[in-house]
This record gives sequence, C-alpha cells and structure tokens, in this order.
Amino acid sequence: MKTLKVQVSEDRVHVQLNRPDARNAIDDVMVAELHAMCVDLEQDPRILILSGSSAPDRAVFAAGADIGRLVERTRDDALRGINSQLFTRIAGLPMPVIAAMDGYALGGGAELAFAADFRIATPRTTIGNPETGLGILAAAGATWRLVELVGEPIAKELLLAGRVLDAAEALALHLVTELHEPDQLIDAANSLADRIARLDPLATRLTKKVIHAPRGAHPFIDELAQSVLFEAPAKQDRMRAFLDKKKGA
Repeated sequence: MKTLKVQVSEDRVHVQLNRPDARNAIDDVMVAELHAMCVDLEQDPRILILSGSSAPDRAVFAAGADIGRLVERTRDDALRGINSQLFTRIAGLPMPVIAAMDGYALGGGAELAFAADFRIATPRTTIGNPETGLGILAAAGATWRLVELVGEPIAKELLLAGRVLDAAEALALHLVTELHEPDQLIDAANSLADRIARLDPLATRLTKKVIHAPRGAHPFIDELAQSVLFEAPAKQDRMRAFLDKKKGA
C-alpha cells in the first residue's frame, strides 16, 4: 500500500490514510487501495477503523480530494462517481465502520466520515464541505448523508453557506458521538470496536443491513432477518448462557 497503513487483527482492520504531506487528500491511488481493502472486508467481514496521519504542520483526518488532480477532471470523470462509488461501498461493508477523526475533515474527507457508522473525534477536529467555493458540489454523499445525520437546516449551512463545525458543535449535533484527546483517539476507537466485537457478528451484520434498507422494505426485511437469526446457533448459545447466568445469580 502506497497511501494506506493497515493493521489487521482477528476481528478488525485499522486503516490509516497515509498521505500526510498532502494532508491525506484522496487521490486515485488511495481510491484504488481503499477499494482493495473493501474487497478483503467483503470476503472476510471485520470491523473497520479509519483514521488519518497527521500532516507536518497540523492534525488532519482527510482534507478532501486532491485539488491538483481534481482540477483536471472532466464531465465524464464526474459521471464515473469516483469517490461516491467508493464511499457507498465503504458504507455498505458487512460490519460496522468507525471513523476516528483528528483535525481537519473537509470536503471528500468529511464525506468519507459521513459514510461510516460511527464517528469519534478529538477536540481539535473540524468538519466542513467547502466545495461550492471551488465551483463544484459535494457529490460523494454529503448532500443526502449529511441531511440524514444532522437534518436539512444544518446540512444547508455546511453545503450552501460554507459553515465549518468545530468538535463541540459536531458533538452537540450528534454528528460525532465521542470526543477524546488525540493520544487517546485510537484506543477509544478500539474500545468501541471491542464493544461491537462482543456481540454476535451475524446479528450485527443483519442489523446493519436492516437499518440501511429502504423504508418501504420494512417491516418485511426486519422479520426476514429475524427468521434467519432465530435459526442460527448463536441465538441458542447466547440465550441459554444468559438464562444460566440469571439462574445462577
């Protein structure tokens, strides 16, 4: 990997965006390498933790797309959905995705974080989508994911008026769920991953699918997923263990 640092363990993968001199700007190489990580995680589902490498002059999760490359992109490139296809794939990974943000999460970097299931951050994190100032729009998910996450009025402030959220504002809006000091951020991400890993993986995977299903699919998809889980060995094992523990208490 040229643009990523990857740590793999039994139940999780930690992927660190690693273009610090470019403030972890998302270029074509990083897109290709993140797609390769998705292939692995689709075939062997594990929790994904995403974080950034600090730039020489400041902390940064990801400062968006590489403007040097973006300025050359054409209509046909836009229609290919280079970043939007990747972020949709990341959002659809079988197991939960945790974005651990320290410093700037701007443009495509913010949209990458919006595709995660959980966002945790440090007090120096800032989140924004300045695309309209560059004559483009946030076309990799912000126009609808951000609306779902924080509501239309706040989303419009970021997308149409250039508002940038600091960490306290993002926490108050529940865009991020936890704040930690920079040296504790990855430990906190792993602690969250530990909580997830203690649960039944199949139940977690199906719950994520049901959450993201179109509204018209409910309640049928809920019932269908539950019927699968009712026949899975883990249901019997976990419920009997719970009853045995309760009986012993």
